[in-house]
Amino acid sequence: MSISTCISRQQARFVIPDELRANVRLLGETLGEVIREYAGESLFDDVERLRELTIAAHGDNAEEADQAAAKAEELVAGWTWERADEVARAFTCYFHLTNIAEEHHRVRALDTRDYEGVPSALATAFGDVSRRSGRDTATAVLDALEFRPVLTAHPTEARRRAVVAATRRIVDLLVQCDDPRNGGAALGPDHRVLREEVDVLWRTAQLRSTRPSPLDEVRTAMTVFDETLFRAMPRIYRRLDDAIAGGSAGAQPPKVPAFVRLGSWIGGDRDGNPHVTAAVTRQAMMIQSEHVLRALERSCDRIGRALTLDEATTPASAPLRASLVTSTTAHPEIMAEIATRSPGEPHRQALLLAARRIAATRSRDADLGYVDVDELRRDLQVVQDSLAAAGARRQAFGELQHLLWQVDTFGFHLAELEIRQHSSVHERALAELRSGEPVGEQTEEVLETLRVIAQIQQRFGTRACRRYVISFTRTADDIAAVYELARIALDGAPIELDVVPLFETEADLERSVDVVTAAVQLPEVRQRLALSDRRYEVMLGYSDSAKDVGPVSATLVLDSAQARLVRWAERADVHLTLFHGRGGALGRGGGPAHRAVLGQAPGSLGGRLKLTEQGEVIFARYGNPAIAVRHVEQVTAATLLASTPAIVDAGRESTGRYRALAAELGSAARSAYRSLVETPGFAEWFAQVTPLEEIGRLPLGSRPAKRGLAVSQLGDLRAIPWVFAWAQARVNLPGWFGLGSALTAVPDLEVLREARQEWPLFQVLLENAEMSLAKTDVRIMRRFLDLGDREDLTATVLDEHARATEAVLQVTGQSRLLEDRAVLGRAVQLRNPYVDALSYLELRGLRALRAPEPPPEPDHIERLLLLAVSGVAAGLQNTG
Repeated sequence: MSISTCISRQQARFVIPDELRANVRLLGETLGEVIREYAGESLFDDVERLRELTIAAHGDNAEEADQAAAKAEELVAGWTWERADEVARAFTCYFHLTNIAEEHHRVRALDTRDYEGVPSALATAFGDVSRRSGRDTATAVLDALEFRPVLTAHPTEARRRAVVAATRRIVDLLVQCDDPRNGGAALGPDHRVLREEVDVLWRTAQLRSTRPSPLDEVRTAMTVFDETLFRAMPRIYRRLDDAIAGGSAGAQPPKVPAFVRLGSWIGGDRDGNPHVTAAVTRQAMMIQSEHVLRALERSCDRIGRALTLDEATTPASAPLRASLVTSTTAHPEIMAEIATRSPGEPHRQALLLAARRIAATRSRDADLGYVDVDELRRDLQVVQDSLAAAGARRQAFGELQHLLWQVDTFGFHLAELEIRQHSSVHERALAELRSGEPVGEQTEEVLETLRVIAQIQQRFGTRACRRYVISFTRTADDIAAVYELARIALDGAPIELDVVPLFETEADLERSVDVVTAAVQLPEVRQRLALSDRRYEVMLGYSDSAKDVGPVSATLVLDSAQARLVRWAERADVHLTLFHGRGGALGRGGGPAHRAVLGQAPGSLGGRLKLTEQGEVIFARYGNPAIAVRHVEQVTAATLLASTPAIVDAGRESTGRYRALAAELGSAARSAYRSLVETPGFAEWFAQVTPLEEIGRLPLGSRPAKRGLAVSQLGDLRAIPWVFAWAQARVNLPGWFGLGSALTAVPDLEVLREARQEWPLFQVLLENAEMSLAKTDVRIMRRFLDLGDREDLTATVLDEHARATEAVLQVTGQSRLLEDRAVLGRAVQLRNPYVDALSYLELRGLRALRAPEPPPEPDHIERLLLLAVSGVAAGLQNTG
């Protein structure tokens, strides 16, 4: 397989870097060799013929393009189901390989930036704030900076772990390819090894055979920590500290605090997931702790072994000498062994003992292990202070500082495990408990979960697990219910709980201020405010709000709710943290994270950004060390900038100026969206024209796709399959529907163009919708929509799509979508023909399954359909 034809077709519009072109060609040609070896020229020829036709279908001559599309469908229809399955597998593997090449190219570009000394986004932002607002303001914002990414197990990662592992091995070969010691990229990696690994990918089943359990999901997330996050965090802090401190960096106390705190819902989110139990939550924390303690132990041991500073040149301080004496008394055999290996090296002895004590903490050896992470930090601080006092400042503030940053970032728990449950579950539990009747299984599970939280806090500290998120919070009674259940469960035993209301629908967002106003009057909340410097957290749901009123209205409703909550916090003297429940797809609040941060309601950040990182987004943003560093730096840079007084004031001014426009846009978009989804029979039509039911059978995650009710009740469908299904049909409706009606409702085009330049929220809204529109395909879209036999609904969707596309181009002044974003435009344009190939295979499967007569081989057809779904997800690079 090759993209040379596609490159030729598009090269007038988009320039493809030579290195990326070479990598894609190498991987594509290797896949072609593997296909020939596996099935001969016949399969290879079928794959190539379909590829050529889908590329031709995107040509400039409309008549020839339509003919090519018709021939592609005819070709697919003529294959046996076995051959269709093989072709789908070929295109799915190709997308995995293309994704590898593009990720590798991103890393290569980032490495080049580092080599050339280009400042990081975060360092640049700090410099900008210093120039605009003064160094003191920049330092104050930095000192208060917090970034809290919360990993979730929402089922949007379509790849098997085996596929991920196979692709990682191929990435390693591309890295070797670039290594000049191996002769440079022209020679390529060892082709035999590359062909072997691509053959493994080809022969590996693309679909999971069983659903992962919640603990499987926990262990999957741990690979990101082990391979990326633990080492990436000190690198991020160090890069910023180097930029601020200049030549004295690493020889003085750092000016950058550890501002990242990882969170996790994996093993804690039980809303709609009956497989997440109190026992699972307990085990999830044990798994997390095992991983972080092992990492800290290895790091401490490595640094200690290298710290061979003789006491004659670097004498120990009095506190360090006292600590070693105490340790010798408490652990004479261990200290004798360490002293024999490290005679006259007190700093090394202290760190090697610390490594042994971390290991003992992991094995629960109470005599040797640490009581808590604060005790470890005090030991490390004593060593650092002693080194600095002895003049070994570079040893004090070099690698040892990296370890201290890791301790501050991850503690002994790695990520704060957050609990989430639906408000109705608490309501039912309290009703049962108050009735005096025997309690049911679900109520007992709620009580046991609260007991587990207390147990986790007792062992790992309150940082490990204290936030309890309530889905569909309607009143302050929903918050009070959790505290009442905690009193019942623990019978007065100590527990720290920060109960976080989650507002998701338009109605809930509209009454959010009333709810939190009443909530802070609750005795338990008043107590928590007093103990936490009056910090209070509110979560906002992007997914369900967008499904409720459409993407445009949801964006504006969320912005308005944030602004009202900020004003409330100022009146109530509360330090508010807004927790953004964003998904990966554009229809669920996704998109470029740093752009989204800059588009937040003015004053809503206050130097604190907390958001969910879901499914495939976790691996896309944190799976590679260089990309993880870049992502964290970009979002924290945007948080830093958006939190400065000048930016906040400017944002409030532009928001006020366009308040009337926002109301006009929101009203028109909501009307258009509601008119569509409230049309009688819409839910059934949606299930017909998309692979919704089939997606529900994909074993992506442990949580069910629906909340237990039928597809005909659209409001009870989870947002993830809603977005996923529309993406598969190449419609991407949740990312843009209503925008065309909104923009055309404004008679003055110049007002919209001015808003795009001056109103950050509107700019982000347009950019995300434009990206979503660019990933649609009208020809393919119509074929899916025709499966439902509702020309009225099909016409409504197609008309709004045309209206949105035309309106966006008018506002932006472009001749085509993504014209001013060459990199993204290149990726979308080059991928679309290949995604088309899988879409035709998916359409064939859907038509067979939707036919009046049952198909002769339903299992085989469904397998093809699910494989095509997985391939399209890889091609579009998002699911839900």
